[in-house]
Amino acid sequence: MSDNPHPVIEMRDVTIGAMNDPAFVMLEKVNWTVAPGEFWVIGAPPYSGKSDFLMTTAGLIPPAGGCYKFCGNETRIFDESRLADRLRMGFIFETASLFHYLTVAENVALPLCYHKNLDPGQGAEAIAELLELTELKPIAGVTPANLPRSWSKRAGLARALTLQPDILVADNPLGGLEARHVHWWVHFLDELSRGHKYFGGKPMTIIAATDDLRPWRGGNRRFALLKDKHLVPLGSWDEAILSADPLVKELIAAPAEAVESPR
Repeated sequence: MSDNPHPVIEMRDVTIGAMNDPAFVMLEKVNWTVAPGEFWVIGAPPYSGKSDFLMTTAGLIPPAGGCYKFCGNETRIFDESRLADRLRMGFIFETASLFHYLTVAENVALPLCYHKNLDPGQGAEAIAELLELTELKPIAGVTPANLPRSWSKRAGLARALTLQPDILVADNPLGGLEARHVHWWVHFLDELSRGHKYFGGKPMTIIAATDDLRPWRGGNRRFALLKDKHLVPLGSWDEAILSADPLVKELIAAPAEAVESPR
């Protein structure tokens, strides 16, 4: 845990609108506090506002109402003057959102080029280490169109880690992955949460959304639901599975992973 006296994220009576129509309320009266180093798993069925919630959490879209504080400072959206704060968060899109005309290595290096004004050669050593860490080195020169979903999503993870963020926000990171990739992701995120030596051993705050709770069972994680336009905290895994909420039972009964079609 950090010595930072402030929560990393604090929401009070926050209203969250849809990304494509901010006037349409996806969530309301959200009251949520995330302490430094916590690992949160947010369960919800499809089309219930997971992406809208995470985009608001990451400061990519403003809340439609209420108070959102990031590290003690009230925030509606991270504009240019708050870029340093924004870069403390890494965001993993559900679809990876890679640039298809760039190779895996070029996609991963993009934050260094864009935010640090480094050319690819200057950041080559750091990128090579990150590709090695995420087991992407053998496909570093491949473009995303030629990759299965499991590897594209892992490239999205590596890109989100390029600037060594304090907080990692992941939108349905296990969705559509092969079983071995599901295992790898959960293990790797647990390492980040505990403090990975590549990132200086500091525990990383992690927030992941999912429509299947089973792969996240156990561990030192905190769970919550998005239900009926509200965020419902559940507590630890042991507390979550004791819940009588039908949605919890549904998300625990969901298939643990989807197997990719052979290429």
